[in-house]
Amino acid sequence: MSEPITLNVGGKLYTTSLSTLTSFPDSMLGAMFSGKIPTKKDSQGNCFIDRDGKIFRYILNFLRTSHLDLPEDFQEMGLLRREVDFYQIQPLIEALQEKEVELSKAEKNAMLNITLDQKTQTVHFTVREAPQIYSLSSSNMEVFSAHIFSTSCLFLKLLGSKLYYCFNGNLSSISSYLQDPNHLTLDWVASVEGLPEEEYTRQNLKRLWVVPDNKQINSFQVFVEEVLKIAMSDGFCIDSSHPHTSDFMNNKIIRLTRYK
Repeated sequence: MSEPITLNVGGKLYTTSLSTLTSFPDSMLGAMFSGKIPTKKDSQGNCFIDRDGKIFRYILNFLRTSHLDLPEDFQEMGLLRREVDFYQIQPLIEALQEKEVELSKAEKNAMLNITLDQKTQTVHFTVREAPQIYSLSSSNMEVFSAHIFSTSCLFLKLLGSKLYYCFNGNLSSISSYLQDPNHLTLDWVASVEGLPEEEYTRQNLKRLWVVPDNKQINSFQVFVEEVLKIAMSDGFCIDSSHPHTSDFMNNKIIRLTRYK
């Protein structure tokens, strides 16, 4: 056992060992306490991490036991998800996803309704043809919007763990955009041939990816296929009475139900 280390996490003190904190070298804590990332000190000389102190107990216990143990009445899954995303402990991320699936399946009857909208937008951009030569170009871009409602907030969190926005060269989980536990609105664009990567950032254009398949969603058909795959694995089935067949086939409205 290595010497004890006291951490100040958001004002709450924890004492553990260096070997525990570095048990997952590729994690944020592994990088901090192996010297790859500098650590801050509080006024007492304790290592300071400006994150939620209460939730950190579950992070630390996972480092100690490799098990994610939560109280039966735990009500802060969203906050735990954000903290887990910050610490980037891959086995813990996977354990949390399994826990969310388990909790979602334990829920009673649920309904999922998705309304889809698509339009074409003209995007203008400059193309650098030579060091001092630029030309103005334009192209049509497909713009997608999906309004998702579910009586199962746990399913929306599960969906949020599978879909990621690509923006400014980075992937970010859409779970961070989940402000209402029962509603989620997604807006994204398809890739445009010839559009420079920096133009997506400059024009605030987000693309959508599904992980861990690392598949870009460039059409509603792909989006519907991926959502159905996730929903059906969670016990949902297509509602036979709604929507009308033509609406479903045209990817306008999707309604799924789950009965327990």
